[in-house]
Amino acid sequence: MKKLYGVLGNPIEHSMSPLIHNDAFKRNELEGEYLPFLVEENAIGKAVIGLKAIGAGGFNVTVPFKESVIPYMDALDPFAKEVGAVNTAVIKDGLITGYNTDGPGFVKSLAPLLDHQFAGKRVLVIGAGGAARGIYCAMAKTGVEKMDIANRTLSAAKKIVADCHNGIHSSVLSLDEAEKALGFYDIIIQTTSVGLSSLHESPISLLGIKEKTVVCDIIYNPLKTKFLCEAENNGAVIQTGVDMFVQQAALAFELWTGISPNTERMRQLVLEKLGG
Repeated sequence: MKKLYGVLGNPIEHSMSPLIHNDAFKRNELEGEYLPFLVEENAIGKAVIGLKAIGAGGFNVTVPFKESVIPYMDALDPFAKEVGAVNTAVIKDGLITGYNTDGPGFVKSLAPLLDHQFAGKRVLVIGAGGAARGIYCAMAKTGVEKMDIANRTLSAAKKIVADCHNGIHSSVLSLDEAEKALGFYDIIIQTTSVGLSSLHESPISLLGIKEKTVVCDIIYNPLKTKFLCEAENNGAVIQTGVDMFVQQAALAFELWTGISPNTERMRQLVLEKLGG
């Protein structure tokens, strides 16, 4: 009998997690099946309890539940506890343990673009949601010189800085302030959902970036958002959300099964599906 896995989110129809995880189960000859679950915003607890009740093996969590799912975990991995956001859960012996593979997955995906040299880099994170929390806390451990957060709601960004105790020098900025200071940064990371549903939306203008700035958008569908198009047009080195998506998924798959999947195959499956 197949073990059930899935992803909880709203919206969820854009997710390619079922594509890559089901392929990984098949290629590794494992009896697993991964499904997308559209969850109403006030029903995340019921969804988690339901998966636990039927003996599922684990699940992923996406927008908007990465923080609100925490009360329904029986235990938290230390990094997930520090971050205050969960994107992967393992169900074993009737207990649910929450993990965060967003941050480590992002760092692993970004490292080759920097020749694995994070020291001295100045970073801007746009957004203050669950994904931003994981990325901020993981990046803070890499040795970057400074990392600022820009968000519409300053209090949410301030809470991330306060919660992630890494001693890194950080400032909290409005989106307007960030736009005016773009030339200061070596790396700009877009973590909001702006651009997910429209190719005509972007959280900020990138006219002020310096050439060769590394600009990342964690959205992978569409493959190239307006944010990344503008960055590329202004001389940036861009990274789509595909690489982070694949790396965080591979870490989740390993937590569930103990097996490291073929990340290059995962990446190619996503690119083929997106037509990229």
